Amino acid sequence: MAIQHVNAVSNRLSLRPPQRESLEILARVCESVSLVKDADPMVALQAIRSEFPTVEDFEREFPSLCFALATGVGKTRLMGASIAYLYQAEGIRNFFVLAPNLTIYNKLIADFTPNTPKYVFKGIGEFTTNPPVIITGETYESVTSARGHLFDIPDDCHINIFNISKINSEVRGGKSPRIKRLSEYIGQSYFDYLAGLDDLVMLMDESHRYRATAGVRAINELKPILGLELTATPQVETGGRSVPFKNVIYSYPLASAMDDGFVKEPAVATRENFDPNAYSAEGLEKVKLEDGVRIHENTKVELEVYARNNDKPIVKPFMLVVATDTTHANALQQVIEGETFFEGRYKGRVIQVHSNIRGEEKDDVVQQLLTVEAPDNPVEIVIHVNMLKEGWDVTNLYTIVPLRAANSRTLVEQSIGRGLRLPYGKRVGVPAVDRLTIVSHDKFQEIVDHANDPNSIIRTGVVIGRDILGEGRKALEIKSAFEQAISGDVAPFPATGRAVPEQRKLFEKPEEQEVAKATYQIIKQYERLKGSDQLQDAEIQREIVQKVQEIVRPAQGVLEGIVEAVNVAEVVQKTTELYCELSIDVPKIVVVPKGEVTCRYEDFDLDVRNINYPPVEDRILIQHLHEDQRYRLQDGSGIIKEKRPEDYLVRGLIDFDDVSYDEHAGLLYKLAGQVVARLREYLTDEDDVINVLQYHQQTLVNLIHSQMQQHFVESASAYEAHVTRGFHTLRANNYSAAANEDVRDFRVTVPEGQRNRISSMVFGGFHKCLYPAQKFDSDPERRFAVLVENEDDVLKWFKPAKGDLQIHYSHEDSYEPDFVVETKTEKLLCEPKRANEVTDEVVLAKADAAATWCKHATAHANENGGKPWRYLLIPHDQIQDQMTLATFAARCEVYAKD
Repeated sequence: MAIQHVNAVSNRLSLRPPQRESLEILARVCESVSLVKDADPMVALQAIRSEFPTVEDFEREFPSLCFALATGVGKTRLMGASIAYLYQAEGIRNFFVLAPNLTIYNKLIADFTPNTPKYVFKGIGEFTTNPPVIITGETYESVTSARGHLFDIPDDCHINIFNISKINSEVRGGKSPRIKRLSEYIGQSYFDYLAGLDDLVMLMDESHRYRATAGVRAINELKPILGLELTATPQVETGGRSVPFKNVIYSYPLASAMDDGFVKEPAVATRENFDPNAYSAEGLEKVKLEDGVRIHENTKVELEVYARNNDKPIVKPFMLVVATDTTHANALQQVIEGETFFEGRYKGRVIQVHSNIRGEEKDDVVQQLLTVEAPDNPVEIVIHVNMLKEGWDVTNLYTIVPLRAANSRTLVEQSIGRGLRLPYGKRVGVPAVDRLTIVSHDKFQEIVDHANDPNSIIRTGVVIGRDILGEGRKALEIKSAFEQAISGDVAPFPATGRAVPEQRKLFEKPEEQEVAKATYQIIKQYERLKGSDQLQDAEIQREIVQKVQEIVRPAQGVLEGIVEAVNVAEVVQKTTELYCELSIDVPKIVVVPKGEVTCRYEDFDLDVRNINYPPVEDRILIQHLHEDQRYRLQDGSGIIKEKRPEDYLVRGLIDFDDVSYDEHAGLLYKLAGQVVARLREYLTDEDDVINVLQYHQQTLVNLIHSQMQQHFVESASAYEAHVTRGFHTLRANNYSAAANEDVRDFRVTVPEGQRNRISSMVFGGFHKCLYPAQKFDSDPERRFAVLVENEDDVLKWFKPAKGDLQIHYSHEDSYEPDFVVETKTEKLLCEPKRANEVTDEVVLAKADAAATWCKHATAHANENGGKPWRYLLIPHDQIQDQMTLATFAARCEVYAKD
């Protein structure tokens, strides 16, 4: 029975192998020991040691076990899986989670709260309708569950989350923590209430940070039936030495995480034949900084090339500089932002992070740090002293320059531990994208030797950053009105207060709802019909009924003789009728070439903003610490010189199979010339320009070629349109919003000062929209929704999500208009647009493509008894309450070009 629960939790939470192995061990422990209050811990220890000999001692007065997982593998997810398993398999409903500090405390509260981005129980069915009650250090005196006060509901799952650093501050001087104070409601302290529970399980996150504190000693008096500790470093630092935990039952070290590809490959960089003794301290520091920037700029372009070639989001890397103290940090920022350091290119791109920063300046720095992955954040270099020890979760740290004097172990533990998380969730096979580089010319050999030591911390586990709570966000899944009607779901947000039609509920019985849901899934298989009205054809109805019966028959077999069987045909007929009522048929139209087809590259200008390569005086050597592979960034010496600088790049471009020199020579030299011009903007010496072209030749060639792919065009003597699908079933919309953001009445004017963040708001209160809630990109869009809702002729409308309506306006780019509106006589694609953008080249290209789409969609409708389509491009300053769609149609329709 235990393995069934393990399988269910593992599959629903998509656990990684080390997480699943940990859960299997927990299941074995539950079978081996008696999980009862005040059980003899020595008996439990003997039982566990017989199977897990690494557990020498619980080191507490109750059974407590440590799961040592390399950070980045997913300790929080394992905490959620453990709670779900213990609740389902063992009937345990009370949990006490300890966080080491405020940052992780807030992060844990968010991760255990439903509808948040990293919700740990997503997929656990038992917690979908009745999620665990979250009790925190601030709410335990007043919290209630969805079904009443927490003390009145015996079968709810309760998760207490407390910050041990706050408790530590409360018990100074021998005082008692606040939770030991009397609560008038329960007639005892909350601490005594918890201590009296017979099924309390304690989970300790990052337990190495507070294992022996006074706060933990106080909390231990709760006498839980089981303790679960999670950390990447199962040891306590005391008196200058490391004391390992004695209760580690499972270990998944960094070396294993690297073998399995869950983290970046750590590497150390230096210069070949480098002699640190030949440099002064200041000179060595300057060389390390400069080479760090060179590696950073190389990585930046490699990441862009990979992203463009693989249709991935471009990752903006940053460099971390470790300073000795705050005075040193200030001096470093002045150097890096100075005019003589790479021509002042990094002015305004550096921030310091240390404990001396206070007030508004600290808030600004923390915000910059939390958003350092954002493309619009200018920060490329972070200088820190000691403030980043806990709670920093980034995936785009690629280069580290440690300038603080330290031994090899400290350098590895503190520096490598900062940035091994992968931006794409897994390794991609490109060394520069999969690698974290430490620039350490003077410690190069020492670090390599340390990494090759069998007892190296790289092979036994290091702390790889910590999670941090940024701006609180929540995830919203907005099902269509049709899907809510057949499933009986309620809207996942508060009502606006304005009178709206009662939420429609087609079926009351759960059995009928299951049949309706199955019908909805089968409807998706019939999108190739000419229109959704054909779902009512007798033959199609018979086919759907048969397919639905195959899905629901097992459940019906179980219910036979217990409840009345469902009339599947009747439910299918009602469901398909409602689908036609609560949807708009949007055909999928594919335009294919007819006759002779030719392919070419359009003329375009290269995006050279990320080209900032400095010249390289010597060869930089990078060695991977785990696999002992070496890479050299060469300075170009020994390469045959070209007659023209552009030839270094053109020579590489014509090696691609899809590039013909005879056909594309003009474009190739133009693009290569733009790269050379970019280099000459910031390199005053022509020899330095040649140096960069030689040194970064292949990377620059790849960058040019990746951008060329976005301007590939295919032309034919003629084209013809094919309708491949008559309609597209509406999917649930998934939105993110601020954690404290409630649904807003779409008719209420948004204050002018808030309109710049309207895209983060969620609006509801609609009568005619096919979704109960929508997001708008601008206030004119909101006002247009008001206008549409006021129109008597409008039957229904919705805002298509990405992929719902793909209108191609270039070789690779597609476009979804903002609104799809159906009136009594026609269907409209509507695009509210800023007035000064209506004549923009791209906007006009999209409009022409949409008008052409409408032309083909109208032809399809005419053949099948449907309504004609039109495309409206509406300037935002014309959207006023007194306007009508008919007026917009007369003024703003865009016609397809012949």
